Amino acid sequence: MTTTAATDSRFATARQVADAVLFEGYVLYPYRASAAKNRLRWQFGVLVPPAWGPAHEEHAHQQTEILMEPKGTARLDVELRFLHAQRRTVQQALADGTFADVAELHLTDRVLVPWDEGAEERVELSVDVAELAGEGVALPFRRPAREDTEPVLDADGRRVGRLVRRTEEIEGVVRLRATELEGAYRVFKLTAVVENTSPWTPPDRAADRDAALPRSLVAAHLLLGLDAGSFLSMTDPPEWAKGAVASCVNRHTWPVLAGEPGRADVVLSSPIILEDHPAIAPESAGAMYDATEIDEILALRTAALTDQEKREARGTDARAAAVIDLADSMPPEVLERLHGAVRALREITDPGGAPPEPAELADEEAVFRSDTPWWDPAREDTADPARDRILIDGAPVGVGSRVLLRPGLRRTDAQDLFLQGMAARVEAVLHDVDGGVHLAVTVEDDPGADIRREQGRFLYFQPDEVTPLEDA
Repeated sequence: MTTTAATDSRFATARQVADAVLFEGYVLYPYRASAAKNRLRWQFGVLVPPAWGPAHEEHAHQQTEILMEPKGTARLDVELRFLHAQRRTVQQALADGTFADVAELHLTDRVLVPWDEGAEERVELSVDVAELAGEGVALPFRRPAREDTEPVLDADGRRVGRLVRRTEEIEGVVRLRATELEGAYRVFKLTAVVENTSPWTPPDRAADRDAALPRSLVAAHLLLGLDAGSFLSMTDPPEWAKGAVASCVNRHTWPVLAGEPGRADVVLSSPIILEDHPAIAPESAGAMYDATEIDEILALRTAALTDQEKREARGTDARAAAVIDLADSMPPEVLERLHGAVRALREITDPGGAPPEPAELADEEAVFRSDTPWWDPAREDTADPARDRILIDGAPVGVGSRVLLRPGLRRTDAQDLFLQGMAARVEAVLHDVDGGVHLAVTVEDDPGADIRREQGRFLYFQPDEVTPLEDA
């Protein structure tokens, strides 16, 4: 059961994003193995051996559930993709013809060091949807252990060492099941489970993550495709399907519609939460692998590395070397394209028509606004962040006031939710040009609050997101 050329064509666009998921955080700026941030790796979609995971609070499986509407005798194409960590050691050639492990091997253009490389693996199958009824189907897979060597030559072509790559055995299984739901429409709930079934047992309780990683599925994710029919969006399903979508259970992964906008025959189930139809920015000149990367900043900072730092990066990994070469060779016009792009403008189809009325915000989404904006001449005093005070629940709040944080769910990010219920101190009362009022605060239990205060790096909340506390 293997995928076809038609499947490859259907998955082509989705693979661009899937590749970004596969190598997200693979090697971080400054792209050297010696950098502290590159010593704790493989953070996304890691499925560890089942004998090691429970004691270390890591999981051995991921589960995808999504609704689909297959047509006729539809076939489901599945592609599991993951990285297989292979341990690379560096050996120096000795005079007697033998080799010895070394921490560094210096060459003219690079410095080779021990490193864990990631080899891309795929497990592919194509199956009739009808075969997924009942217990469904299971596809076990295995990748054997192996050892490879690569000679290292100097600038004159002399053998000065070698790289030894050792890969451990991995075993796993992909399980697929489809259950038809009751209702007016022919809808199935598809369940896809990816599991690491490696029999490896830790030699002792103290076995660390480095011992488990070569036997793990790293950055594991699925591509799913229907040759006839469509999937339903998990974030924007039709009204009649919302209840069924809510019953889907996704563990350690999240499915989104992939491919070109408007299509619904391909799904990417990723350990990184994405929106429907994610896409790589067309301005991006190449992969930089740095988590939540900003291409312009990374390109500039990478180009500014010293020659020695670049030699170390080139010796760390072939992908890191490619990033160094990309930054060094990027033309000014390509770098300028990375400076910014506007994608949210809508075409005006009726220039003579009246502008639409602004949408009214629900109460919970309303922005706190003062009665008289700070810039209005009718205001008796001008804005002063250090002296301004506003009334919240009948209490005046200004610089030095203590407040309880209650971040609003609709207009905050996930990190702010960790501050729910924490006490903070107001550092400034700020007004924006639209008349909105914002409070700059520091968290009382934050050990870095003094540094944030000196640097002016505050957290910002609207007045209806805080509750006044009794001042100290």
